[in-house]
Amino acid sequence: MPTLTRSARWVAWFNAWLADTAPLETATDAVRGDDAAHHVLVALDGDRSAQSLVLTWGALRRAGATGATLALPEPGDPYGLAGPATFTAAATDAGEAVVIDGAGIGLIPEVVGRGVFWHRYEARPVAPGVGLGEASRDLRTELAVTAEALLKLDVARWQPEVREALAGIRDATGPLLAPGYDPRAEQLAATALRCLAIAELADEVESGAVTAWETDTRSSHLRTLARTARHALVVAADAGRPR
Repeated sequence: MPTLTRSARWVAWFNAWLADTAPLETATDAVRGDDAAHHVLVALDGDRSAQSLVLTWGALRRAGATGATLALPEPGDPYGLAGPATFTAAATDAGEAVVIDGAGIGLIPEVVGRGVFWHRYEARPVAPGVGLGEASRDLRTELAVTAEALLKLDVARWQPEVREALAGIRDATGPLLAPGYDPRAEQLAATALRCLAIAELADEVESGAVTAWETDTRSSHLRTLARTARHALVVAADAGRPR
């Protein structure tokens, strides 16, 4: 199953730290994950050098940060972004970004070897989107539509992993976000990641096994499912912003 992106981990744990539900070092360690190190190229407190997550988070709080939101954009779908154009373009190229509420800062990760550098951009605040309930309904609806289409196309026969992923969509999973998150956000994040896994697996079916029409139909449903799942993951991560 796909895992949370680095930006999603940043948003979840940064929000948990601001809400006092996770200690600073625990939160930054969770963001770093298996990477060797994370450094942030952001000029704060008069320091223009690359800073560690610990130093950066403290500086962001002093700069007025009140929370973070997630963006998982793709070309033609800048969900979670409000500009300016330079930031939107860079975030779309990367496929992910963090927007820091209250500080006007956007951050985009770049993997360099085993480390990660976060690049700073000017970012506009994102207007509140749909709630957990609506995002969950939208995702369940799209999943049902896609599952029916895949079954009609018999994709599960060609790709047994798809059948297993569909069957396990509601399987229990460990915490994905961070302490303090609503259980509904955790469930939405888990379902969204499983839907992304289904979209990836089903898209790997050999094109020679189906007609061109079937390929186009499958691809259209999978793109819609993946887009809805990305939106749902953004909503789940944003649900942890301190109120």
